[in-house]
Amino acid sequence: MLNFFSKRKPRPVSATAILQVLDQSAKAFVFPMLDNGYVYLAASRMSAFRSDDHWAVVFEIFGFSPRAGFPDLSIVTIASELSNRNRPEDYVSEEAYKNYLKNKPNWEFRTVWPISNDDLIDPDNAEQLARLSRINLRDEILEQPEKADYDTANISLSEDGPAIVELCRYLAHARRRAVLATEAERRVSITPEMKQIILLDEWHHPDLVKGQLPSKNKTFQSLATVLEKNDPSFYDASEPANNHWKNWPDGGSL
Repeated sequence: MLNFFSKRKPRPVSATAILQVLDQSAKAFVFPMLDNGYVYLAASRMSAFRSDDHWAVVFEIFGFSPRAGFPDLSIVTIASELSNRNRPEDYVSEEAYKNYLKNKPNWEFRTVWPISNDDLIDPDNAEQLARLSRINLRDEILEQPEKADYDTANISLSEDGPAIVELCRYLAHARRRAVLATEAERRVSITPEMKQIILLDEWHHPDLVKGQLPSKNKTFQSLATVLEKNDPSFYDASEPANNHWKNWPDGGSL
């Protein structure tokens, strides 16, 4: 006789399946490329989430793209199940909406703007900082950094400096929490029942330009095991961390 009140067994979460999804996201140019030629990297962070049935990996990438025109924080979520997806009415047709779901089955991308100055950028040079007196960062009003502040953060100013990217990197040094995601922002595409099981400020990131996939990277192999076992003690940090912007000099070079 069936017991309809018996507890449902969780679906198994497989490290192999997780790595397959991470590789697919890399091949679809969704998995973050820290030396993205269009983005000057300033700060990054990664977290992992788990529920009984599902998993998620979230990347936070703060930087500056001259093509986008303003510093921003990209939140990339790769997961077995996603929440708060785009709405059908956001698309010109039902077919376009179906293509969105088909082309992004396991990943979502959201953007946050931690800096809110309207006068941040020099009107004559889209990559240079305007001569503004203060910077609006989240709920803080900051004085513009002096050269000595940049020196303390080991940031060399350009000849025309300070550049927008140099300000971003200084803020990532001095106000890291403010330029990265709040808990609510980090969970923007995460289903409510998921719990954060690991948060990493440093890790060894694969060099996608050289064809390195997440599944061949010891960091992400161990992260997949963390998610499978729902246990952060399986994380392997033996490879040297390389996600700092200084390790990706080609970022923003296009």
